[in-house]
Amino acid sequence: MADIYSSVTYSTLRRVVLLALAAVLTLIFSASPARSLAPASFGPTAGPVASPPVLYRLPVRGPIIDPFRAPVGPYGAGNRGVEIGTVPGTAVASAADGAVTFAGPVGGDLFVVVSHSDGVRTTYGFLATISVSAGTVVHLGDTVGTARSSVHWGARHGDSYFDPMTLLSAGTVKVRLVKGRGSAI
Repeated sequence: MADIYSSVTYSTLRRVVLLALAAVLTLIFSASPARSLAPASFGPTAGPVASPPVLYRLPVRGPIIDPFRAPVGPYGAGNRGVEIGTVPGTAVASAADGAVTFAGPVGGDLFVVVSHSDGVRTTYGFLATISVSAGTVVHLGDTVGTARSSVHWGARHGDSYFDPMTLLSAGTVKVRLVKGRGSAI
């Protein structure tokens, strides 16, 4: 009797595990093509299908006149990007290769959103004009619009805003190891 009980338990457990696995695989493979299956991270990802790191640059030249200030909550005060001072009419460039997912007015102001292969979406706001439309593939430096007196540049990964200045490369760092007391070199 104990053998029948243990085989029923094993069979039931096996069925539950297989159903759970099927449900997870269905969710993964029914995701939209734009959704990344890579882990949510801001750097290169490890795994069988790692994409190359994305190179970002400022969308316009100018001083940061209002820095990033993370909001306390989803509707809290803050600055969900940086404001870059510039001359009206200056071309605003895509900060990296990507695809335009939105281009148009929001509350009477013009915005462009570009999705990048690392899962980051950059926003270019308070534009004077827009020169792209949703679905346009853009490359680093391609013009997405023109500036008013300043440009809002924001960055999100999923639903989380973060300081877009962290996307910029600080350049190559050279390290020189020096043998000293207590070192293992």
